[in-house]
Amino acid sequence: MNEPQLNFIDCPDAAGGHRMAYWQWGDAAAPHVVLCVHGLSRQGRDFDVLAQALCAAGGPGLRVVCPDVAGRGRSDWLKNPAQYQVPQYAADMVALIGHLRPATLDWVGTSMGGLIGIALAGQPKLPFKLRRLVLNDVGPMLQWQALQRIGNYLGETGHFDSLEQAADAMWLISSTFGPHTREQWLALSRHMIRPLEGGGFTLHYDPAIAQPFGTLTKEAVAADEVKLWHLYDRIRIPTLLLRGAQSDLLTPETAKAMTQRGPKARLVEFAGVGHAPTLVADDQVRAVCNFLLTAE
Repeated sequence: MNEPQLNFIDCPDAAGGHRMAYWQWGDAAAPHVVLCVHGLSRQGRDFDVLAQALCAAGGPGLRVVCPDVAGRGRSDWLKNPAQYQVPQYAADMVALIGHLRPATLDWVGTSMGGLIGIALAGQPKLPFKLRRLVLNDVGPMLQWQALQRIGNYLGETGHFDSLEQAADAMWLISSTFGPHTREQWLALSRHMIRPLEGGGFTLHYDPAIAQPFGTLTKEAVAADEVKLWHLYDRIRIPTLLLRGAQSDLLTPETAKAMTQRGPKARLVEFAGVGHAPTLVADDQVRAVCNFLLTAE
């Protein structure tokens, strides 16, 4: 199973709707779905290594679904850039889950994908039931300096002559992801670019996703943190919190607090990694597989 199946679903929005792509690994009829949702400027193929490991260990009853969040990868760009925010993304995931109709549903969310997971898991009433939640290097409290760092490059999709050139450029802003072999980094970069009509390549996301991000203020982030803690405190399902030991987005203090309140997450840290673990390294993959596939 070297390649996933590409599918699409229509999602409503205030501007007339959009089409969201998702990558599916395993049997489309498998009742156990692990939904993997990527970070801010990434796309669903980030989870290739994890998805294959989960399917191999989980057997024919498990499938892994990895959406391209709106504006990224193969999904449509939103007509109104102001909608590039968690409420729209969460609504899209509700539509996707309704389409998938899983008997058992687990969530793996990296950074932004984790915030979407918190937003949904903390709701008192949902049309589906989440069984387990994995939050990858993200929590209710977001460090302002880390957000500023991300904002410095978000929206700069560039022009590259080759995959290798694009990979090198992405590494300059992504070295906090931790050690990777050249082969691993090229694999992660391959689905991050798209060809341009006039030749060359650019990053595979709508530059306009940076617009709402660019309007953030310290005060707005602080208000959002209060809401996120409220949601987190209402989560009642087993939760695994992954943290890069050098992360500048998820501090040790926030991670510790997350182990003591709400779902009282189980914390696993990875040395030599910042924001965010890519879930490619063996120890990272093993942590997620063990949590999702070991009976308790």
